[in-house]
Amino acid sequence: MNPSTAQATVLVDELIRNDVRHVVLSPGSRNAPLSFALHEAAAAGRLTLHVRIDERTAGFLALGLAKGGNEVTAVTCTSGTAVANLHPAMLEARHAGVPVIALTADRPVELYRTGASQTVDQQRIFGMDTLQFPIAECRENQNGMWRSLICRAVATAREQGPVHVNVPFREPLVPDRADDWPEALDGRPFDMPWTRVIPRTTTSLHPADHLGPRTLVIVGDSDHDLTELAERAGWPVAAEPTGHGLRHGGLLLNAGELPDHLRPQAVVVVGRATLSRGVLKLIARTPVVHALSDDLDWPDPQFTATHTSTDLALGEHEVDDDWLTAWQHADKAVADVVDGVLAKEPWPTGLHVARDLVAALPSGANLFLGSSNPIRDVDLVAAPRRDIQTYANRGVAGIDGSVSTAAGIALAQGPTYALIGDLTFLHDANGLIVGPHEPRPDLTVVVLNDDGGGIFTLLEQGAKEHEVAFERVFGTPHGVDLEALCNAHHVPHTLARTPDEFRRALGRPEGIRVVEIRAERNELRDLHTRLKGAVSSTFH
Repeated sequence: MNPSTAQATVLVDELIRNDVRHVVLSPGSRNAPLSFALHEAAAAGRLTLHVRIDERTAGFLALGLAKGGNEVTAVTCTSGTAVANLHPAMLEARHAGVPVIALTADRPVELYRTGASQTVDQQRIFGMDTLQFPIAECRENQNGMWRSLICRAVATAREQGPVHVNVPFREPLVPDRADDWPEALDGRPFDMPWTRVIPRTTTSLHPADHLGPRTLVIVGDSDHDLTELAERAGWPVAAEPTGHGLRHGGLLLNAGELPDHLRPQAVVVVGRATLSRGVLKLIARTPVVHALSDDLDWPDPQFTATHTSTDLALGEHEVDDDWLTAWQHADKAVADVVDGVLAKEPWPTGLHVARDLVAALPSGANLFLGSSNPIRDVDLVAAPRRDIQTYANRGVAGIDGSVSTAAGIALAQGPTYALIGDLTFLHDANGLIVGPHEPRPDLTVVVLNDDGGGIFTLLEQGAKEHEVAFERVFGTPHGVDLEALCNAHHVPHTLARTPDEFRRALGRPEGIRVVEIRAERNELRDLHTRLKGAVSSTFH
């Protein structure tokens, strides 16, 4: 057995022993030893292998599998620019704390700086420490070292998020028929990991003495659930779509200054609340800000946090029933305003589609929301559903790899819906490519197509004084025929022209399919202005 084959076989075996059940593979020459080992393990039913021809798509598929399955997932590729194409997904995984292992093949060190093909310095290429494997040699005392390093990588991913494992392979890169090797390559008995890592836990129950009865909980991108404590304390919860809270908390906080009876004396910020400027303004103006985070890099982009901890403990606490009631009444009033404004607006707009999609989803469904307008539209007008699971790439909030992330969630969790914009869809059109031998996700991708960058219409550059430059450099119309693109990928496409057609297209996902809704963006800024104005006038 040649050294590269021996090492790859051991690495894959130890990944499986550490409960890594999904691996995404992009084909290449230098990672051929891993490809053969993974294929053999998949054929034996020991893991599920997903093959993607585009490394960026592969990285985001692994991200989605890790998000949906809440388990460590690996993605492997060849050397050179292939590794660089994993960078967007690894950035998202790093900032969202998703356990993805980038298992990258590399050229041996003697080829560095020689002009050898597909050879770059891959150390810290993702801006994080690299777990560097030694080059395999035909000698003893390597099996335990290889297995121990994999155990370290998986344990680190479970506790801290993404890990980069870099493995240089020397030729030959394909298996030979020899079965001789200087030492046994077996793992521990009974398929146990080489090293069993006991999860380290830290408990920091910070007393909530500094938080009075007029406290507002703001939930951003976080797995932390403060619902029970907030209910006992009588604190209202305004949550981004990936959490649970008041129906229109986001819209209320973005419609202008809060009236006195709704202005908090303290806020608890759970995770990264970066979706809207109105929320950030409120946090900046509140005298007591408690950031709740498991990370020492606690979220505080405006440097206003007065306290931070990993958890909160509620002892003797004064409850102001009028405080919570006032927010609940305000939430109901905003819901009435939303219904009234949208009833007068011709269908479809992004707000209509967001509201109607969330309302129509079957119980138990998974929903992935693209960055830019889709997640903001849901935040503004959709009624929260506790019977569906909502996901989004909010770590760095890019539009990269959204189709692939949603596909990974579907493969891990079952039928999934995604709501994304046309530019986000085009950015990851390769996510539609699923080879004939691959597991197929049950995924319905809803694309709101307004032919360009609708998000910029709502930002400063969308103001009238910038209209001369806007359309070319921000609006970026593309004119792509999405139906033709779907046909080229053999993906079913439906154009929904009415609310009834849209609802009918949202049956249980079977395989990948695309539902397109065509909208205009020239009235988008005015609609949002009118909606927020109507909400503001309700309380002033």
